[in-house]
Amino acid sequence: MGIILEKLPGVTSALPGGELLLTTADTVIDWGRKSSVWPLTFGLACCAIEMMGAYASRFDFDRMGVIPRPSPRQADVMIVAGTVVKKMADPIIQIYHQMPEPRFVISMGSCANCGGPYWDSYSVVKGVDKIIPVDVYIAGCPPRPEALQYAVVKLQEKMMKMKLKNGFGAAPQQEKGSRDITA
Repeated sequence: MGIILEKLPGVTSALPGGELLLTTADTVIDWGRKSSVWPLTFGLACCAIEMMGAYASRFDFDRMGVIPRPSPRQADVMIVAGTVVKKMADPIIQIYHQMPEPRFVISMGSCANCGGPYWDSYSVVKGVDKIIPVDVYIAGCPPRPEALQYAVVKLQEKMMKMKLKNGFGAAPQQEKGSRDITA
């Protein structure tokens, strides 16, 4: 019991017959959100192979509470892995808006980040952040499964800093930013 109490913030003190733990609702909700990350795997190109490798037995994403979901209505993280072309921009936006709040996005690979080696093509979006807000970027072509796991750890750290606002458990969304996919 002492190991669990050391990991949670709060005040513990010895009482007759047990211990007392004081914490905030923010801490409990953020801990639950961090411990059960359900990504929507959105593999568009070769980075998807490395994303699939992260779920294999060698890297074992399941031990971190990362369980892939096939439906956007069950997912809270979208992992965009691969080249985003302008034809796929509208479906990505639609799927992003089908996800429940709070929702997060991981941009995986240089093609998703900035267009990669296809940046000068007329049909490639110059980064998925032009159409939806991105929380964590993963560099590489293609990035290794360890890089995806590190990105999830960074996203979990971001989740632990969230606060309840006006009774809702959502962080202020980054709905600012460019939505122009013609550039």
